[in-house]
Amino acid sequence: MKTKPAKCVRPNPRGDWPQIDPTAYVDPTAQVIGLVQIGPRVFIGPNVVIRADELDTDGGIEPIVLEAKCNVQDGVIIHSLAGAAVRIGSRTSLAHGSIVHGPCSLGERSFVGFAATLFDVKAGNDVFIGMRAIVQDVDLPAETFVPPGLSVLCQEQAAELSMIGPSERRFMENVIEVNLRLVEGYLRLE
Repeated sequence: MKTKPAKCVRPNPRGDWPQIDPTAYVDPTAQVIGLVQIGPRVFIGPNVVIRADELDTDGGIEPIVLEAKCNVQDGVIIHSLAGAAVRIGSRTSLAHGSIVHGPCSLGERSFVGFAATLFDVKAGNDVFIGMRAIVQDVDLPAETFVPPGLSVLCQEQAAELSMIGPSERRFMENVIEVNLRLVEGYLRLE
């Protein structure tokens, strides 16, 4: 007989519970805490931590939102400073071990590579951030390519970045399709 493990979903100290679409998959080892909104067909992998639990000085908090068909892979951390908003656009991938710390917003169909770190970033659609990149305090226009290992810490550096090419676009789409199949497969097991 199969035993369905409990998901680690709980409220923040203010009492806000996560809202998870029934077509999303959340691995039982993930921690989803507080004012988190997870959309349709989202994949949340093993050992992910998504925490919307810090309040601003007035006691307010903005949500962490993962729009439809995102995938958040093993060991990703999504958190926010003092209740600031985090929004991950639809069909966006956060690869293994990456950190997205709010305030932060990522447009649709974007990719954040293995162990990349983002803080106070506003990125347009179709942005590719390479593995181990560090991106902080910048706005990235649509279709920006941040090479692996690069630190982008000011708007002047961001302005010098190139645009994604066909290989990055294909890669981002392949990652999404693989993870959508994982959602379907895991939900059949529940």
